[in-house]
Amino acid sequence: MNLWILTEERPKIKVLQQILAKFANDRKLDDFKDNLRILPILKGNKFTFTYELTGFRCNKVNKIFIKTVSGNSSFVDFLVFYQDKEPTIKDTPIYAIEETKTDDSESRNTGVYQRCSKFVYINRFYPKVPKIMLYNLQIEQKEYPTGTNIFGTRLLLTLGVEILGKKTLDPKIFKPFKSIDELIEFKNNMGKPPKGNVPIDITKKNDKIEVSGRLFKSGSLSHDPNIGALSIISAVIRQLGWEKDIVITLHGLKQEHIKSKNKFILIANMLDLKLDGLKMVTAKDRTDYWHYDLKGEKLGTIFLHIVVENFTKGKGDSIFENHAGSEKGYFITPTGKPIPLAKYNDRAKYKAGDKKEIIAIPDLILKDSGRSEIIICEGKKWESRQNGIDELANYGPMEKKYINEHYPKFSIIRTVVLYGSTIETPPAEVKVGFVLNENGGLVLGTKAPELFQDAIRNLLNFWKQKL
Repeated sequence: MNLWILTEERPKIKVLQQILAKFANDRKLDDFKDNLRILPILKGNKFTFTYELTGFRCNKVNKIFIKTVSGNSSFVDFLVFYQDKEPTIKDTPIYAIEETKTDDSESRNTGVYQRCSKFVYINRFYPKVPKIMLYNLQIEQKEYPTGTNIFGTRLLLTLGVEILGKKTLDPKIFKPFKSIDELIEFKNNMGKPPKGNVPIDITKKNDKIEVSGRLFKSGSLSHDPNIGALSIISAVIRQLGWEKDIVITLHGLKQEHIKSKNKFILIANMLDLKLDGLKMVTAKDRTDYWHYDLKGEKLGTIFLHIVVENFTKGKGDSIFENHAGSEKGYFITPTGKPIPLAKYNDRAKYKAGDKKEIIAIPDLILKDSGRSEIIICEGKKWESRQNGIDELANYGPMEKKYINEHYPKFSIIRTVVLYGSTIETPPAEVKVGFVLNENGGLVLGTKAPELFQDAIRNLLNFWKQKL
């Protein structure tokens, strides 16, 4: 049968290797991996919106296909299916995988909590699917994990989530909670946040358990790390046998913030949670967990990213990626060192009201080593192409702070990469470097960077030779 990997992310070879190793190990299969490559599948010189992963050999796997999907709410990064035909929403995956590059060294909350709600929500659709948190770490882990890391990981383990990609977890520290009392004692003995912040505290009473945590942010119910933390804490409390009320306190919300389509409200309905002082609404849940993405702007930037890295004979590669709806990557220096990009030149000035301190970040930065060029790509849908062209003017601060500093001998090109329309000829806007149209057509701009031209030409030649 075939392996089908459905993802919202740009598929990365390192991550795919770990997924394949997990698949082979679980089934005790002999496999061989040799120069894994991601190939866009073309038919009649048009992209079929399906990629094939080559270089993996196993007598139980025919082919490996990758397709871009979007979740309808709180979707994990990868669903893996083992079957002959292309998956539908009625099929059951063999793995649900969340990928993160973030650990204690960058953010305690983002590294664990922010993604936890996904493992809770997926039980609404695939309650028995094996769930995996996959750490694709690029920055060295801290020698000693923080209390937040330990607590969050123990919650995941209690929920049955497998941890991959980290150094060996000490089983004396990282172990599932055996009881609600053990969970409460551990959490309430952790360090408290800075003065003025609302701590996440858990209080057990005769008729209810109260969990405090702020959910209000930027005018709505949108505090992602706390949404994740409160979701998984509540889910684990339920799993450990608590059937009485669970009440979220000190949330900072008003009744008008409680919307039926909010992802936390969906989870609160699933777990029968209450919000202190407010009336819970019935969520408008979806019957389908995911759908194939045939509209998103990232279809163009992800396609170009993959083609450049696989069809320019080693001359082109990415040094930064921030594809729409995907996890932001690191900026890669000439020595291969990953650097997190700052959001502001001066955070204090920005907080004081100076919006000029924002550092605008593009969707993709490519390096053409052969021509000593850095290509900054702004991704947009066809109908928003003028907005993309206008946004190219915003990248001066980012160029000065990162590209000029680390690649001083490289010239810089700014261009727009589009998805959409049925256009077959170069667009009138010369700032548009490439268009992937909705029929899979590959359209180069009149002044497309030469790296783009090489990549598309080599891809087309590959398929001509293959046919």
